[in-house]
Amino acid sequence: MPLLEMSEEQLAALLAKLKDDAGLQEKLKGAADLDAVLAIAKDAGFVISKAVWLKFQAQQTIELSDEELENVAGGQGEYNIYTVSIEKCSLRGCQQEELVE
Repeated sequence: MPLLEMSEEQLAALLAKLKDDAGLQEKLKGAADLDAVLAIAKDAGFVISKAVWLKFQAQQTIELSDEELENVAGGQGEYNIYTVSIEKCSLRGCQQEELVE
């Protein structure tokens, strides 16, 4: 199995875990950058490549509401792209098919 597919499977598993793990959600929401997100994921047992995370993040960004987009762009409150991506997944759930074309 190619490494990219393995990383996508790891991301899908992480997103599934986020639905029930508020502590992990909070850790990821507090991540300052991509390296921090990936380190938190790795500490939780998930090995995810930067490319796979960025693909996921791009898909989440496309789906932002105008209000979410303004909050991210304006740096208002605690919002950053990692926070919004994690919140969207924890609220509605992210599915494997969203990650792989």
